[in-house]
Amino acid sequence: QVHLVESGGGLVQPGGSLRLSCSSSVSGFSFNRYALGWFRQAPGKEREGVACISRGGGTIQYSDSVKGRFTISRDRTLKKLFLQMNSLKPEDTAVYYCKARDLDGTTYWGQGTQVTVSS
Repeated sequence: QVHLVESGGGLVQPGGSLRLSCSSSVSGFSFNRYALGWFRQAPGKEREGVACISRGGGTIQYSDSVKGRFTISRDRTLKKLFLQMNSLKPEDTAVYYCKARDLDGTTYWGQGTQVTVSS
């Protein structure tokens, strides 16, 4: 059963912007109780963490490769997670995944959305 659904990926030129969204596909999923994060996996590479945000939104972390260009946020009313990506580079090309993690370690993943940065 897929609990998370990502959207907003696509093809963009270098220097462009995209906004990814993640929400729950399961009725009754307590989206707001989880710490959330964005990960990405490029062809031939391991999945890597991009950004994460705590349950309350007060703690945010970014990987060095996206710091200053990407912004993670969550809307507790809409029960959505966002990733604003600016100044995109070809090396940002990857499948981007949303992850939710409960306090007991239970983890849910989305199926991913493709982001391609190319001229």
